[in-house]
Amino acid sequence: MQLSLVLIVYRSDSSEALEASKFCEEVLKVKNIKSNRIESDFHKDEIQKYLGNSESLPDIGIVLGGDGTFLKCANALADYDIPLLSINIGGNLGFLTQEKEFLFDKSFIEILENDEYIIDFRNRLNCSVCIARSSPEKKIIKSYDALNDFYFKSVEEDISPTNQIQIEIDKERVNEYKGDGLIISTSTGSTAYSMAAGGPIVHPSLDAMIINPICPMSLASRPIVIPNTSKIIIKPVKKSKGEIKLWRDGSKCMTIKETYYCEIKKGGSPCKIIRFKKSTSYYNTLIKKLDWKGDLSQKNPKN
Repeated sequence: MQLSLVLIVYRSDSSEALEASKFCEEVLKVKNIKSNRIESDFHKDEIQKYLGNSESLPDIGIVLGGDGTFLKCANALADYDIPLLSINIGGNLGFLTQEKEFLFDKSFIEILENDEYIIDFRNRLNCSVCIARSSPEKKIIKSYDALNDFYFKSVEEDISPTNQIQIEIDKERVNEYKGDGLIISTSTGSTAYSMAAGGPIVHPSLDAMIINPICPMSLASRPIVIPNTSKIIIKPVKKSKGEIKLWRDGSKCMTIKETYYCEIKKGGSPCKIIRFKKSTSYYNTLIKKLDWKGDLSQKNPKN
C-alpha cells in the first residue's frame, strides 16, 4: 500500500492515546507521509473540514483507542469508504483492534508498505425510523448506520424498564417480545452487547443478523440468527406502557413513539477493517477475552 495521507483519530479522553497519536504522526513524518491528527469526539458536520474535498481523502485512517473509539469513528466516517486500522491504546484486548506493539515498534508502516495485511469487509446495519401511515409511501424521519448493533430499551425516565416490542421479518409477523428490550446485531457485533445478553457468537465473516431479546419475560423468547438479506420491522406495541429508545453501538439515537416503526436491513456499504496477518487471530482473541482453555499443550509443555 502506498501512503501519501493518513487520518489519525485518537480517543479524546485519553492522555495515553494523545501521546500515541503524536508518536504515530512522527513515525509517518519520517517516511514523508502527511497526516491529520484529530480527537474522536468530533461531529459529522465537522468531518469535511478535516478531510477536505474528495480528491484529498486519506488513504487510511488509524484509530487509537479501544473498540468503542473505533465504533464511533467507523460510524462517523461511514460515507467516506476509508480503510481503518485500529490499534488498541489504553483498553483491553478488543475484537476490532490490533495490538499496540505494532505501533510502538514502528512495524505497522512496514506491514502496510509490504501488503502484509488483510482488509475485512464488515457489513453494517441500516435503521430507518418511519412514521406509520395508511398510504403505501413510507416517510422516513431519520436514518442510522451501525457496525455492531441497534437495540431498543425503555426510556430512562420510566418507572419500569419493561417494554413490549413487535417484530416482523420479511413482511411476516414473527413475535412480540416483552422484557427489558431487543438487540439486532451484525455478526461483528455478536461478541458485544448481544453476547452479554446471552446471544450466540457468530464469526464475523458470516453474512447474518442476530435478533436477541434482553431479559425476556417468556422463556420461549430465544435468540435467532437470520440472513442479512432479511428486512426487519420493529414496532412498539401500543398497549405497552412507556416509550422505547433506539440505540446504536452504545450511543443514544432517538425515542420511538407508538406511531413510529423501524425498518432494519443490511447497510449500503461495508466497513473496511485493516487486519495484520501477524496479529492475534480471531479465535485466540476469544480464548483471551473469554478465558477459554485454548491449546493446553502450549501452556503445559511438560505434559
